[in-house]
Amino acid sequence: MKPEITPASKVGDPAKYDLRLYVAGQTPRSLQAFANLKRICEEHLAGRYRIEVIDLLQNPQLAKGDQILAIPTLVRTLPEPVRKIIGDLSNTDRVLIGLDVRERS
Repeated sequence: MKPEITPASKVGDPAKYDLRLYVAGQTPRSLQAFANLKRICEEHLAGRYRIEVIDLLQNPQLAKGDQILAIPTLVRTLPEPVRKIIGDLSNTDRVLIGLDVRERS
């Protein structure tokens, strides 16, 4: 899986979301997490997000910085505070709540 970056509207925009998706190779679960994340971002954050995919098989040392213990894991670095969501991101409501895009009901 190649890292893919989707441009955000502009640097410094408070509504911009910087997201890192940690995976381990191109497993079905990793590919599903990436597909789910892209779909959710396009539907709910169009033009306001950037995705960085980090393959821990190629760069295992990068897991330490964000304290990654399970994969796939999504880390929202902006807007602060940092948030983490573990899993294939198939539950759209859970992901939106975890990213603070939607409030809990």
